[in-house]
Amino acid sequence: MLRRLNSAATLRALRDGGEATLSELARRVELSRPTTEGVLGELIDRGLAAEDAPRPGSGLGRPARRYRFRAEAGHALGIDVDARRVRLLVADLAGEVVAGHRACLEAGAPPGERIAAVRAAVRECLAEAGIDRRSLRAVAVGTPGVVAPDGTVTCCTVVPGWQGVHLARELGRSFPCPVLVENDANLAAMAERWRGAARDADDVVCVYAALHTGMGAIIGGRLHRGRRGAAGEIGMLDELGLRDTTASLVPDAGPGAGFEEAEGVLAAARRGSAEAKERVERLAARMARGVAAMALAIDPETIVVGGPLAGNGSPLVTALRSRVGPLCLSPVRIEGSELGDESVGLGAVRLALDRIDEDLFRLDRPAEATAPA
Repeated sequence: MLRRLNSAATLRALRDGGEATLSELARRVELSRPTTEGVLGELIDRGLAAEDAPRPGSGLGRPARRYRFRAEAGHALGIDVDARRVRLLVADLAGEVVAGHRACLEAGAPPGERIAAVRAAVRECLAEAGIDRRSLRAVAVGTPGVVAPDGTVTCCTVVPGWQGVHLARELGRSFPCPVLVENDANLAAMAERWRGAARDADDVVCVYAALHTGMGAIIGGRLHRGRRGAAGEIGMLDELGLRDTTASLVPDAGPGAGFEEAEGVLAAARRGSAEAKERVERLAARMARGVAAMALAIDPETIVVGGPLAGNGSPLVTALRSRVGPLCLSPVRIEGSELGDESVGLGAVRLALDRIDEDLFRLDRPAEATAPA
């Protein structure tokens, strides 16, 4: 147990603190040089650390050996899938995105065809990037709807036939590693706190404006899912104005209005169209009740507005800022997302990396094979 504690501490110090000499690393983890050297040998055998070429020094004597975390020893795959498209992001073990791919999906396709299309997109993405599927250590998938802890989509009105699909099990057949499934707004919230507009906040509400508007909440620095994954689904109450978001911007197009038409209205509002601005203001007034209700329940430091219909500079964000603030009991910062259409994919990567960390730093770790070179 002590050896595993030392191994976990050394690995974390090497990953988070960057390249180091043996003496530097020993000081970081407060271990003796011989103990640190032994731990490094084990990490090198596991494929998680490597010795780099010494840096030329200005002093006399042999340059000190330097060690680094092998971020390339494995990968995390994030998948963002909905009715119309799939987006993929692959990151190394340090969280750096090294590959991406996107593909269109047939909006009315049944679940089997949709899952097959996702599998095909994964094959293409990995092939383009030259990444062996065996190097994947965890996969996370973001989807609209309520997702149970076991990865079953228990409620979904956006993707045809999606409700009741055990997505973790279906996609899990394609991977030699754990597959996690999470609601898209929840993953967007994780991404905003990791690399977006809420990096400095521990209590965050993410407003994900899409066909309908979903909500994700970070409380005390951790995603809040609720007992069965339905936390934040206040949009189920029609009176809170979070349903049919896209259609509300394009009322003349009916409930089947697409993102293209809605994005056209937002673009026109940015150009100064009075009619488009009025539509955006009406939508913001409608959504403000639901956003404020979530803010009053969570009392967040930051509300981030993202999704296909919002983001940094969106007129919808500006309109919501002016309407939600007065409904809250205390000041709250309202920001547009900085992540564009990658927020769900990045959140999926973060979720997969968290799962990988559990394996890397677990103290009851079983014997494992050497990581692929």
